[in-house]
Amino acid sequence: MARGAIWAAIAGTLAGELAQGLYPAGAKLPTEAELAARFGVNRHTVRHALADLAAKGLVVSRRGAGVFVASRPTDYAIGRRVRFNENVTAAGQVPSRELTRLETRVAAGHEAAALGLEPGALVQVVEGVSLADGQPIAMFRSVFPAARFSGLLDALREVPSITMALAAAGVDDYVRASTRVTAKAAKPVQALRLRLREGAPILRTEAVNVDGAAVPVEYGLTWFAGERVTLTLSV
Repeated sequence: MARGAIWAAIAGTLAGELAQGLYPAGAKLPTEAELAARFGVNRHTVRHALADLAAKGLVVSRRGAGVFVASRPTDYAIGRRVRFNENVTAAGQVPSRELTRLETRVAAGHEAAALGLEPGALVQVVEGVSLADGQPIAMFRSVFPAARFSGLLDALREVPSITMALAAAGVDDYVRASTRVTAKAAKPVQALRLRLREGAPILRTEAVNVDGAAVPVEYGLTWFAGERVTLTLSV
């Protein structure tokens, strides 16, 4: 086989293994050294093969971490009712959440304005990471009026579902009053949490949810991993 075709043959072999599901979405591939030993070639040839897979969108290289199988983008509906579990389940994936912050503090000025609170009012702050099939797809920060939802954090410590926690506080339904989407680049902490390279594209949404009487119940910021999520408008 011509030397120039060796990397293509390796890329073809690996692509076939990916198609068979031998390496699932989000899985880390063997190192360049391990692949070089497997195929009996040098690391430069392996690097060429991996670059070809990356160009085809099959793998993603993360500096200092390795090469990972690209995840199938999750369709995430943005409409009047935005529910994380429902969106991820509808995309054929398994939803889960990791809560990283549950805190009562004074509202920032923009948070108080969004929730219709007086300056200096207390709020409940919930932060975490949303996952689909075990792969992080978003970081989030949700802010709620503390006076109205005094038991919210305790409820979330039991079950990490904002919808269920609000229902326990008497809010059986809530809808999206506004959503603003902005393109950003991943900062170091965001990249670490979302398992992205620093500077990778992120879609940030800023939203306000209201109850049946149109009273704000939640102000939220969400940072979606751009390569793993497709935001869709639902009406």
